[in-house]
Amino acid sequence: MSKYSIEEKLEAILRVKNDSMSIGQSAKILGVKHENLSRWIQLYDKHGIKGIINSGASYDGNFKVMVVEYMHANHLSCRNTATKFCIKGTSTVNKWERIYYEEGPGGLLKSKHSGRPPKNLMKKKDSKKKISKQTEEDLIAEVQRLRMENEYLKKLQALVQERIDRENGKKPE
Repeated sequence: MSKYSIEEKLEAILRVKNDSMSIGQSAKILGVKHENLSRWIQLYDKHGIKGIINSGASYDGNFKVMVVEYMHANHLSCRNTATKFCIKGTSTVNKWERIYYEEGPGGLLKSKHSGRPPKNLMKKKDSKKKISKQTEEDLIAEVQRLRMENEYLKKLQALVQERIDRENGKKPE
């Protein structure tokens, strides 16, 4: 959900276009940054009302490669490229360009899903693995043996300490 409705965005744009209000004044009325309103105006000029609607579109790898290569071939900024192709976020184009430089065109062609997985995949998997009855019994026996060994070593240490204290002339506590 966008912070600003389409009506609010359009009203701010039309104040600048029709009422000859400055971008700064119109942005202040709506409580939006000057840069955001300027971007909305660019999108509106280029694509009409469709440009300011938040569609939540997803793009395939070939489109991403084409956008980055077009941007490089025409020496465009990420902002101008996003406006040209009606991509909502300048940061989206910036991210595609970074991936293109780091991994090459193939990095954009890979299907990478970011964000929260679908709810059916978020269900907690049964983390308790099934083990055989024999393995379980063996593990229980091992734990019991280790506990007995630990107790034996504690008693041995106490006896050794008692002997040392006796030899040094100290009374046991």
